[in-house]
Amino acid sequence: MSFDESLATRIREALARKRGVEEKKMFGGVGYLLNGNMLVGVWKDSLIVRLGPDNYDDALLEPHVREFDITGRSMKGWVLVGPEGVENVEQLTDWIERATRFVRTLPAKEN
Repeated sequence: MSFDESLATRIREALARKRGVEEKKMFGGVGYLLNGNMLVGVWKDSLIVRLGPDNYDDALLEPHVREFDITGRSMKGWVLVGPEGVENVEQLTDWIERATRFVRTLPAKEN
């Protein structure tokens, strides 16, 4: 299964004015990096969000959110948000901003 291109387009549009953003094909989907660090992405029809370990458990309690586990091993600090959780612009923007708050705390990576 390929990834949801329309979700990727929506993310691309939401990130259009952010500096330091790069789009990269990965894990059978697409990822968006901020200053070289993974921020959000699309896997199949879901949004991948990097929230960090401090925000992970609370995010899992929210509707349409589950562990990011595509290899049989969950990645703590990362969640998958199902399509119902990013149906509108406000929902998508909220997840991107939450990821941005965490990723901005990480040191930038050189390409």
